[in-house]
Amino acid sequence: MKIFPAIDLKGGWCVRLRQGVAAEETVYGADPVAMALRWQEQGARFLHVVDLDGAFAGHPVHSGVFSALASALSIPFEVGGGLRTDEDVRTALDAGASRAILGSRAASDPAWAAAVAAKFGPDRIAVGIDARDGFVQVAGWTLTTRRLAVDLARELAALGLRTFIFTDTATDGMMKGPNLRAMAEMADALVESGASLVASGGVGSPADIAALAALGRGNLEGVVVGKALYEGAAPLGEFERAATGDARS
Repeated sequence: MKIFPAIDLKGGWCVRLRQGVAAEETVYGADPVAMALRWQEQGARFLHVVDLDGAFAGHPVHSGVFSALASALSIPFEVGGGLRTDEDVRTALDAGASRAILGSRAASDPAWAAAVAAKFGPDRIAVGIDARDGFVQVAGWTLTTRRLAVDLARELAALGLRTFIFTDTATDGMMKGPNLRAMAEMADALVESGASLVASGGVGSPADIAALAALGRGNLEGVVVGKALYEGAAPLGEFERAATGDARS
């Protein structure tokens, strides 16, 4: 598995939210590029970047930051937040993102998501599925639908989507451990299609990464880690070693 350090952008700052609530933010830095370089220097192999302002606004807000990241980094990064049209996706990819993450519109319009993957290439598109108590949340987690996350994932995978980022929103930003049962169920829902999964939400220590690895799901590509890194729960290297099964400190 790979560790995906998270960089969440709000008002031009690097922040983390508690359970996705916009009013419950902690600011960790004023320079997203410097933060990205910090994780790269510590050994990150792939970054997870979210335009929180874009998610709430319904269109990208931080495209300039994406371009700056692409110019500064030598590692790939994915971006999400407010990508709801073909042009939004093109803007993110043209800015230098290796992968664009579709969210709310993919949930309401799976056919569009499939068309985007066909247009830009399935390796350059991921679908972010966010859920609380198993039900899909959209519009920056402000609306909970009655659609089961695993059902949406199966439908999108059948349409040709190949990478899914699944966030359990109840655990996100809490650092009390991921929802292992939900992650296992999502991985199992995708295994027949050959799609891969990136887990997100709740990681508080390298032990949580080891617990995810112990699920034994071969399609679990990686884990997004945010607040645990920013709060200094452990160095990035320890999370990386836990992801590869190396327990050395």
